Amino acid sequence: MLNRIIYYSIKNKLVVGIFTLLLVVWGVYALTQLPVDAVPDITNNQVQIITTTPTLASQEVEQFVTYPIEQSIANLPDLVEIRSISRFGLSVVTVVFEDDVDVYFARQLINERLKEAEEEIPQSVGTPELAPVSTGLGEVYQYIIHPKKGFEHKYTAMDLRTMQDWIVARQLYGTPGVAEVNSFGGLLKQYEVAVNPNQLKAMNVTMAEILDALKLNNENTGGAYIDKKPNAYFIRGIGLVSTLEDIGNIVIKTVNGLPILIRHVATPR
Repeated sequence: MLNRIIYYSIKNKLVVGIFTLLLVVWGVYALTQLPVDAVPDITNNQVQIITTTPTLASQEVEQFVTYPIEQSIANLPDLVEIRSISRFGLSVVTVVFEDDVDVYFARQLINERLKEAEEEIPQSVGTPELAPVSTGLGEVYQYIIHPKKGFEHKYTAMDLRTMQDWIVARQLYGTPGVAEVNSFGGLLKQYEVAVNPNQLKAMNVTMAEILDALKLNNENTGGAYIDKKPNAYFIRGIGLVSTLEDIGNIVIKTVNGLPILIRHVATPR
């Protein structure tokens, strides 16, 4: 067989030369199309399920959150392995699929099974969420927000963090190819209700009553509409707090016809 190939190559030099030239051209083209990366991403085909549980220790996170999730997805098709991490206040379940499985199809399968897991997880403990489609090597850019020279005293660390979360990050989310924008640093804007224990005891108010009052008195509601032809008037109940004074004026309960407000037992700040 080898002798025939050698004999044919000697007798048909032109054909061999043409095939050799075509092979060189194809090799050069393939070289130009070869993806080049300084640090190639060799992460396997995986989907992560993250659940934050701020009040649970590691044992409870494993028992009430991680285990139900693992059981609900244990029989998914094309599954390679399931591994998990249970820490204080955090559960991370990593599901690895075969390489030929489309990652979005895999996420759809997991989403369907997570509905079953949510029924097994106690209420108010935490809600499982899928992590963005990215890997440890997916970080492509870091930036810092700082005021221009001469305006350092005009913007605080809280103002800069607010700009990042509500202006810069929202514009970056619309950029093609951006899966996630992680913000860190600065001061996260939040409202705090500092409770006075002595006032709580004096007015016979519990922490549960304060939490319920804050939760139930911070929302807008709808009330249908009134049809007055040719106009229709929509009825709205405006109850969303917008200032510290609004928080202080929330009613906790009524005793002998007198309302007990948040500012009577705590200081909003």
